[in-house]
Amino acid sequence: MIIKTLETDGFKNLSNVKLDFHRNLNVFFGENAQGKTNLIEVIWLCTGLKSFRGTKDRDFIGLEKEAFHTELCFEDKDRTQTISYNMSRNNLKEKAVFLNGVRLNSPSRLFSALNCVIFTPEDLELSKGSPENRRRFLDLSVSQIKRSYVGVVNKYDSIINQRNKLLKDISLGVSKKEDLEVWDEQLAKLGAYISVLRYAYTVKLNKVSSVLYSDITSGKEKLSLKLSSTVFENLEGRNDYGGEMYLEYLKKLRDKLDEDIRLGFTQIGVHRDDLVTYINGLPSREYGSQGQNRSVALVLKLSQAYILSEETKDSPVILLDDVLSELDTNRQEFVMSKIKNMQVFITCCEKNKINVLKDGSIFLVDGGVVKKIKRG
Repeated sequence: MIIKTLETDGFKNLSNVKLDFHRNLNVFFGENAQGKTNLIEVIWLCTGLKSFRGTKDRDFIGLEKEAFHTELCFEDKDRTQTISYNMSRNNLKEKAVFLNGVRLNSPSRLFSALNCVIFTPEDLELSKGSPENRRRFLDLSVSQIKRSYVGVVNKYDSIINQRNKLLKDISLGVSKKEDLEVWDEQLAKLGAYISVLRYAYTVKLNKVSSVLYSDITSGKEKLSLKLSSTVFENLEGRNDYGGEMYLEYLKKLRDKLDEDIRLGFTQIGVHRDDLVTYINGLPSREYGSQGQNRSVALVLKLSQAYILSEETKDSPVILLDDVLSELDTNRQEFVMSKIKNMQVFITCCEKNKINVLKDGSIFLVDGGVVKKIKRG
């Protein structure tokens, strides 16, 4: 998958940007707060996903702008496609999004058209940070392969919020236990389904990441992964999410009901899952060094790209937002060697990082204005 051109204006500080890209390596260079990450962010929005920076819709449009417009042209293994994404300050809820000239009813309909894998400095804490981040990583990875999955996860999250609110109402005597039945049945169905897909992806992830981790440690250390579930003791070989798994999930919810009411939240379920990483049999979160945990995080993200490439038969676009500066030379070289056959976008501040790049295009970003510069 290759992004060929990008035109954007009015997205944050970006002004009249018109770029054509190298098929392999593209570097956005410049001082801090000039708009480098904004370029990565606007590309990411064209995947149909929300901002990886948590930017609110109202903040997409630059302070002195009334609207933003983006048009991105890319080619996949089959054809060339065009994405257009537009917003106006007068109507922030109305996003005019088009794929190949056809208007879509939501940016999420872009999902799986343009596939990107993003690395940010925050991702370097993936193995050591919160379980919520690892669940988000798993769900995004599964969604890129199975488009309908993201809707299932969103529905589950909505229902768990409804259930938690109802638990508090029951403890206050405003509602009855019986009111939970309809929510619990839906949670059990969705939760069992999510468990099956997360486990299946974890198996693939374990296979790919263990090889990559062996590479980065020259075979001195072994990485393994496990999906930790609060509902199912063992998920291996299980896929009857509409039958036995559903009933088991429902029973666990009911067994915990009185305690849930007392606490005011749902203790078990896929919203409490975790992807546990082990180095030589020990949990890396507790026993791994900073360097080891960074290596684990890198191979998890690289594995995401490899699996996506294998499943879709088309390599994703790699977005490296200020990641290389956080890595030592060996890890920089490792990452670049593993994505050399994919199109890559990099942001960086240090000019000496650019000079060692042997191929590709370099763009200077200054005050939201972007210019291609010559090497030398």
